[in-house]
Amino acid sequence: MKALILSGGKGTRLRPLTYTGAKQLVPVANKPILWYGIESIVDAGITDIGIVISPETGEEIQEITGNGDHFGAKITYILQEHPLGLAHAVKVAQPFLGDSPFIMYLGDNLIQDSLKPFFSKFKEEHLDGLILLRQVSNPSAFGVAKIDKKGRVLKLVEKPKDPPSNLALVGVYFFSPAIHQAIGSIVPSDRGELEITDAIQELINTEKNVESLQLNGWWLDTGKKDDLLEANRIILDTDLEISKGGNIDEKSQVIGRVNIGEGSKIINSTVRGPVIIGQDCHIENCFIGPYTSVGDQVTLIDADIEHSVLLEGSQILEIHQRIVDSLIGRRAKLEMAHQRPKALQFMIGDDSQIELV
Repeated sequence: MKALILSGGKGTRLRPLTYTGAKQLVPVANKPILWYGIESIVDAGITDIGIVISPETGEEIQEITGNGDHFGAKITYILQEHPLGLAHAVKVAQPFLGDSPFIMYLGDNLIQDSLKPFFSKFKEEHLDGLILLRQVSNPSAFGVAKIDKKGRVLKLVEKPKDPPSNLALVGVYFFSPAIHQAIGSIVPSDRGELEITDAIQELINTEKNVESLQLNGWWLDTGKKDDLLEANRIILDTDLEISKGGNIDEKSQVIGRVNIGEGSKIINSTVRGPVIIGQDCHIENCFIGPYTSVGDQVTLIDADIEHSVLLEGSQILEIHQRIVDSLIGRRAKLEMAHQRPKALQFMIGDDSQIELV
């Protein structure tokens, strides 16, 4: 059994942040989104992993994620020159996949459920396809499945105006080698891509055994700012380990579930969890509120921030108004010259500098 993680694309919904980096490397609770998928796959016992990358961000993904030793896996990188669809990514990866069954995992997805029970069903029942589904309130925004009472997939429809169900396709799939023949039988969609939903439908049309299981826990597609902040909130709520490294002076308060990295200095500040603070940060005269992730080497002076994600090396200086629901890019700098607004909300790309005057 192999795994195929799709980590290409241009991340247009997270611009300007993703003009200078891969969306799958944006951190949630100070860990790249991509790594959660890798860890989940390895936890299910699958360690031979291919990661599909794009020319624009592939080098960065390779550099940060490495050869897999960190995860107890072997990672092979597969270049997809152009973003021509999920099924096209499988086609490009066929030399790596060979005749092996595999799990396909979209690299910007996060799911709470363990993959183990899904893998067991796929393997024990010798399925040709197993799709994961989640009930949603707006099925017209997703690929939607029509299933029978036993969970067998009858039909897939991409973003239907009149949905046959409220069961959306999650970005995790299990396939037998039969999927390669199915992909070879389909043609590009109206948007010029080989759609994985069309390939799965081809499996169904040729009477292959395609079944479904529904997730019990949460599922998050982190492709947009608000979704990423929600993922950060949930991960901090469910998975944060308490650790108070660094140097916390006697004038500071650290309340609730907080993780502070080594080398960080907390001076005359209040940190109210759940919060994670990376290594070698300088935080002085600040309030760091719940559901905030602060990356390594961040400087915060005279700042009030909550429900936000600050990436490595960013600086917030003398901002006396509350910052909420914000995503601050690497090395971005915010500095206040005069006090005016009552609340601030930002989405700022890497290497930006903003002065409020």
